[in-house]
Amino acid sequence: MNIAIINGPNLNLLGTREPDIYGNTDFGTYSEQLSAKYTNVQLHYFQSNVEGELINYLHECFNKKFDGIILNAGAYTHTSIAIADALSAIQIPAVEVHISNIMAREEFRKTSFIASKCVGSISGLGLAGYELALQYFIQKAN
Repeated sequence: MNIAIINGPNLNLLGTREPDIYGNTDFGTYSEQLSAKYTNVQLHYFQSNVEGELINYLHECFNKKFDGIILNAGAYTHTSIAIADALSAIQIPAVEVHISNIMAREEFRKTSFIASKCVGSISGLGLAGYELALQYFIQKAN
């Protein structure tokens, strides 16, 4: 099983960025822990601060026939119709993940352009949301 984990803008700063909201663990460390725990899954991690690069990577996921996508589009969640369109075009099941509870934050964060293109959304559970999304794909495959 091939699963892509895609993080959008500013998530390269995890571990140092607003630790009261996002925690103290950098995503590289967390990704290694997931890979070590779920050896039966090939995890492919990609992060970019650039919207077009995220869209290009989503297209790559289609070309490589990935089984699922775990997507934290960061602030692009609330602004990018283009990422939503890319999700529709590639038709790979995706789970939207947010480390913080976007519904408990600023008003603009309560709108997600990608949610309707995803099979589900996980918000506010910290980095554990990524593992829960991964467990969804594993369970679905069995």
